[in-house]
Amino acid sequence: MNAASRRRVDRSGPLAWMTKNTVAANILMWVCLIGGVFGFMNMTKEVFPEFELDLVTVSVAYPGASPEDVEQGIVLAIEEAISAIEGIVEVNSTANEGVASVVIEIDESEDAQAVYDRIKQEVDRITTFPGDAEVPNVSLTARKRGVVTLVVHGDTDELSLRNLAEEVRDGLLQNPGITQVDLTETREQEIHVEVPESRLNAYGLTLQGIADNIRANVIEVSGGSISTQSGEILLRVSERRDFANEFAALPIVSPVSGTPLKLGDIATVRDGFQDIDKYATFNGKPSIEISVSRIGDQTPIGISEATQEALERIRPLMPEGIEISVVSDRSDTYKQRQELLAKNAVMGLILVMVLLTIFLDWKLAFWISLGIPIAFLGAMLFLPLFGVTFNMISMFAFIIALGIVVDDAIVAGENIYEYRQQGMSMLDASIQGARDVAVPVTFSILTNIAAFAPLLFVPGFLGKIWGVIPLVVCTVFVVSLMEAIFILPAHLAHSKESKGKFHNWQQKFSKGFSQFIERRYTPIVQKCVEYRYLSMGVGIALMVLVISWPVSGRMGFELFPQVEADQSEVRAQLPLGSTNEQVNLVRDRIVASALKTVEATGGEQQSTGIYASVNENNITVRTYLTPPGVRPVPTAEFTDQWRLDVGNIPGVETIRFAADSGGPGSGPAFTVQLSHRNVDTLRQASEALARELANYPMVSEIDDGFQNGKEQFSFTLKEEARRLGLSSNDIGRQVRAAFLGLKPCANNVAATKSRCW
Repeated sequence: MNAASRRRVDRSGPLAWMTKNTVAANILMWVCLIGGVFGFMNMTKEVFPEFELDLVTVSVAYPGASPEDVEQGIVLAIEEAISAIEGIVEVNSTANEGVASVVIEIDESEDAQAVYDRIKQEVDRITTFPGDAEVPNVSLTARKRGVVTLVVHGDTDELSLRNLAEEVRDGLLQNPGITQVDLTETREQEIHVEVPESRLNAYGLTLQGIADNIRANVIEVSGGSISTQSGEILLRVSERRDFANEFAALPIVSPVSGTPLKLGDIATVRDGFQDIDKYATFNGKPSIEISVSRIGDQTPIGISEATQEALERIRPLMPEGIEISVVSDRSDTYKQRQELLAKNAVMGLILVMVLLTIFLDWKLAFWISLGIPIAFLGAMLFLPLFGVTFNMISMFAFIIALGIVVDDAIVAGENIYEYRQQGMSMLDASIQGARDVAVPVTFSILTNIAAFAPLLFVPGFLGKIWGVIPLVVCTVFVVSLMEAIFILPAHLAHSKESKGKFHNWQQKFSKGFSQFIERRYTPIVQKCVEYRYLSMGVGIALMVLVISWPVSGRMGFELFPQVEADQSEVRAQLPLGSTNEQVNLVRDRIVASALKTVEATGGEQQSTGIYASVNENNITVRTYLTPPGVRPVPTAEFTDQWRLDVGNIPGVETIRFAADSGGPGSGPAFTVQLSHRNVDTLRQASEALARELANYPMVSEIDDGFQNGKEQFSFTLKEEARRLGLSSNDIGRQVRAAFLGLKPCANNVAATKSRCW
């Protein structure tokens, strides 16, 4: 009997009590396992973590106004109104033709909803907006959790395609697993009323008068209710009109005697769309994009499956020539990350089980390996309390923890095994072995927690994304520590000694390995200690080599690596006022280059389709690629080839190619923000900076941030006009009515918004 076996072990204290009472240890283990399963089932499943952006957007439409008018009349008024509100970090305003946009960043320490309410109150109090400006739209920016993107495309007119897209949306919403479906890249529906000048003169009418007539008569007004013996009856004036034929029947002139003059008698009334250049194509055919998003407890995989199920029912109902293509399914990425986590967990269990079985004991290996599911499921029991969801980032955090979580259990189990080898009883070896390493293992876990905890304090948008990682990792570490100190010793203390041929073979292998260490490895270590200065010099030399490698510039540095996407995207911008023909020429050239690149890199094996959209002077062309294991050429290489095929396009102000659209590493690598009171000075400075940056060989796709505005005719009244009693307002409104039009009403028709112009 050796000294260790004769050593008296103190069996008092919480660690010893838990080791002696297997019932308590098993209850704790099953709480982690079963509770973790229920916790996982109740966790929200999503592609990316859910969070608020802490941004308030104020947008005001001012149709027909120049950017200068928008700035002076709207932007400056909004900025002055909100300047005294506490909790605002930064205000970024943009004045475009016909619309003002003000993006307000809220301090993270403030209640975003409370600051939003204060901003809305101040904006609603503004009374100096131009008379033709529309009602301000104040919104707390929300991030839609899109899962599946569909494209309805075919050779048909815009109205028919829009109606078919509405049918597809209605069909998707009929599936109980789908709640939110949105149409994107579409124009708002409008009812156009066009009155020839000759008709106006013939009946003595004006456009403003007709608009006022429509506004006054196309209404719904509640008149309250009256009580009768048979019950309460509601009173209501219902003159709502939703479609062109209903507006055409509206009386414009109603004489005391004679036939009323209807709107359709003097005007052309038709259903149409907003008068802007906004349209899209997919594989060369007109298209409308449909986005299916998840809300609440819905899962990405569930949304994807429900969408596919609904499409099987919807596709046969589509007319000939109309197709529905799934161009993006983010649940695929979610499933890949989920499979990677499961694969790594299984591989980790197998490696730990096999290696510990070979070098120590198979029962010890089993209980140590069980620490992985206990730690992970135990963490899922607590993570919902912290608002953590099961998403791409949290799964990444689990993968990080997987390589560390079992270390403390291995340390505790190996120390317990060492005492058993020295002749101690199972119980005493478990108590003493766990007690010896309790403090160092605890500090090891605290060190790991301290390494990840700073991610909790990363500010801004990135902090909201990466803040999930320390919550997951630290929770897993704490549960793992509890398992290694309290649960593992109890199981090892009451396990029986291993016997049999396999155990005998394992012991021989273990002893042989120990002899190798004593005879081979130990002498090398002794020599290193004996020649300690030489060993230290070699260590310092290696350290200098490691440090000098990145300092020399041979190892690149980037804040976030560019993650390869399943699509390659080009965004081009033409000068304001460019004709539709000019925009289409640029779009067609980019699309033709995309087709050429696709054919050169694998054809159908490389791409599933090309989507192109036009919004005024902005062009977006997106090539959807096949999955990474299928496409012959990576996204980055495909994008580089596409850039070469496109070349330089005359007349394009900016053009950007992206192989990583949507990820943290996407977007411009370098952004400079200049500010000055004088716009001309600011323009000169930005152009000078852009020219200077162009001298660097690695810099491309430079945008100086300025666009040349449209040409403008300015009107001023002559003295003759003033003598006739005309004012600037009279002339301005007549010009506006003749060229821009008037908007007398706005109605919501079913799921669409209809405006009368």
